[in-house]
Amino acid sequence: MSDDAAGQGAPQTPLEMLGILASQQVSVTPTLRHIEMYTSRGLLTMFWHEPHGNARPVGVVMVGGAMGGTIGPGEGLYAQWGDSLAELGIPSIRLSYRKPNDMDSCCVDTAAAVQMLVGSGADKVVLMGHSFGGAVAVRVGVGLSEMVAGVVTFATQSAGCEVAAGLQGRPFLLFHGTDDSILPVESSEIVRAMAGTGDLHLMPGDDHLLYKSHGTINEIVMPWIVDVFSSSDNEQK
Repeated sequence: MSDDAAGQGAPQTPLEMLGILASQQVSVTPTLRHIEMYTSRGLLTMFWHEPHGNARPVGVVMVGGAMGGTIGPGEGLYAQWGDSLAELGIPSIRLSYRKPNDMDSCCVDTAAAVQMLVGSGADKVVLMGHSFGGAVAVRVGVGLSEMVAGVVTFATQSAGCEVAAGLQGRPFLLFHGTDDSILPVESSEIVRAMAGTGDLHLMPGDDHLLYKSHGTINEIVMPWIVDVFSSSDNEQK
């Protein structure tokens, strides 16, 4: 147990664990809300992309690396996907942590975003994480197994992913640049081995931010998300 959850009488949900002191939001566009939650442990920022009309009962949460951020790898893949997913009727949240590089705190933040999507009608959620955020996505995916339908990592670290076997064969997609100057390809290979499953795509000649592979990653990830949610829908019928 971590963050503010130690001891008896600890909060039961991720949102309660945040200890929100105040929050505010503004509509940036008709399909994008900027949300700020003030807590005793820092500011939690979310960009919530919402479809026009009725949303599908699914959602996506996207998290950054050890320094936080909401733009994502490539040339702003997270921002692009927020808009693209909304066009498909899939809501998504881009998250900036309260305390970047604090694994326990960041996992609570991410789980709170999942809770918010579930509370708004999502039955299943896909998690995405870059670098340090890959470990966050894996850990939350294991901890919220009934809600998380799949996980995507980009240039993930292996530290923190020791629980990856808990994904229990759920769809797991990994990307890593072959010339990553921060985390070597072996990091994603280790995580896939620990999970016992996973579809690892090596991006030739690309570095940690995967700039060169923007188009290729987009072409793989978007259909993958649609397939994961379609499979989840079929399993529930």
